[in-house]
Amino acid sequence: MTRLIAIPALAAILSVAAIADANAGSWSRSHSVTGPRGTTSWGSSGSCAGGSCSWQGGGTGFRGNSWSRQGQAACGGGTCNWNGEFTGPRGNTHTYGGSSYY
Repeated sequence: MTRLIAIPALAAILSVAAIADANAGSWSRSHSVTGPRGTTSWGSSGSCAGGSCSWQGGGTGFRGNSWSRQGQAACGGGTCNWNGEFTGPRGNTHTYGGSSYY
């Protein structure tokens, strides 16, 4: 359970860092790793403009279980606010959000 919450929270924090340069444009990343039990792959993409960013991503585990996430953030007046959703491999959806100062 902690890992399910930590993944989207980390993604949100890293995305807020990109908002400091809100004209960063778009980005995408994908990765995979193969081990003795099979291959796990994941990826994400997003864009920033005018003080706000949005992102989306997901992945598939070696057992075929998948997850996805999406979110958005906006910064202004010294505060960044973010929120989004994470859907886990069992179909449960969790929302997250928060704010930080810069």
